[in-house]
Amino acid sequence: MIIDQRSRDRRGSIPFFCLYHVGIKKGRRINKRRSGAGAAYVDSYAPHLVLCTIAIVLLSAMDALLTLNILARGGTELNIFMAILMEDSTEKFVHFKLALTSLALIFLIIHHNHQLIAKLQVRHLLYLILFGYLTLIGYEVALLTISSS
Repeated sequence: MIIDQRSRDRRGSIPFFCLYHVGIKKGRRINKRRSGAGAAYVDSYAPHLVLCTIAIVLLSAMDALLTLNILARGGTELNIFMAILMEDSTEKFVHFKLALTSLALIFLIIHHNHQLIAKLQVRHLLYLILFGYLTLIGYEVALLTISSS
């Protein structure tokens, strides 16, 4: 008996977490395979997305250091959860902040092709986060400049 293999779909479902998604295994696909609707996972990420992600992590570390500087000059932490972490230990605060930011960024870059609403995709959210951190760093530098005057 001969079975026609062409009519059967051999593709399996996409796992939620895969070694290809975090760059442990290298694949060849950078863009979506088809232009149809729906999100696509890729094997490698575009350099501008990787640079955006690295910049966000570095800005997050700079934010933590500037926050500690502002607090040393008499400022107060408005985020209650971070204030609790800082009361316990500044190392816990910095480690938790960087870990939380990094884990969120890993999730966002894996799903960068997903569409949120209308034409807003997750990768656009990464750019908004980068802009937000740049604005925050500028604000903190201005606060430190005012306090030193």
